[in-house]
Amino acid sequence: MACASFAAVEQALGFDEKVFDDKTGVKPQSSPWAVFQFGFSAYKSGHKDQAVEAYKYAAEKGQIGATWKLARMYAEGDGVTQNDYEAYKFFSEIVDQDVELGSPEESYVSDALVALGDYLKSGIPGSPVSADPVAAQEYFMRAAATYRNPNAQYEMGKMFLNGEGGVKASAKQAGRWLQLAAEKGHAGAQATLGNLLFHSGKVVRGLAMMTAALERAAPVDQPWIRGMQEEAFALAPEADRRTAIALADDMLTKGINQ
Repeated sequence: MACASFAAVEQALGFDEKVFDDKTGVKPQSSPWAVFQFGFSAYKSGHKDQAVEAYKYAAEKGQIGATWKLARMYAEGDGVTQNDYEAYKFFSEIVDQDVELGSPEESYVSDALVALGDYLKSGIPGSPVSADPVAAQEYFMRAAATYRNPNAQYEMGKMFLNGEGGVKASAKQAGRWLQLAAEKGHAGAQATLGNLLFHSGKVVRGLAMMTAALERAAPVDQPWIRGMQEEAFALAPEADRRTAIALADDMLTKGINQ
């Protein structure tokens, strides 16, 4: 059955040479790129066990995209047993690679840096990876400054806001990083920056940013953003609420710099 599914995927890809042998798996002479493509097609076809085998082969041969796919699959329990430590090791392999800025592969490094930062914020239970907020901050800073990753910029904003990860609390630095992420459409950054502005006296703009962020937010983020926004609305005068709602509509159509 597995051989048949391999053949079906392979036929769909139209390879000139077989990259898999029915008995031994990946053929030694197969190019890593061809195997990576095979793995991607197998994954999209629902044959995730074959995809994992292909990705592992391609990753061992230096295909950074295959390493990233494996990291994500283990992090999410997608086609494999969920294992954060395995994901951590694959992400670590990615950030250790020498990738030129501006290359198509830099997005893998940027994403891996954020993933490692997330793991190091609290550690991975039952593994050698313990909580290390300072190391987490260093990964976030690298992704935020070098790759302009909005998720990393958001994390740096929160760290400066709370004085975490070895950095001194600074509302100015927090606002700088949150602004950069917010301009890229990061709803969490928009809401947090809006709350910061609200409490610094810029009531209308702060309310508007939180309102716009709530509209854009993913379902997982909506509860905390809604709580923040409703608390601010309860404190604001009626006239400021009306103005903020109108400004939020403009932000949703034209961007937060309105």
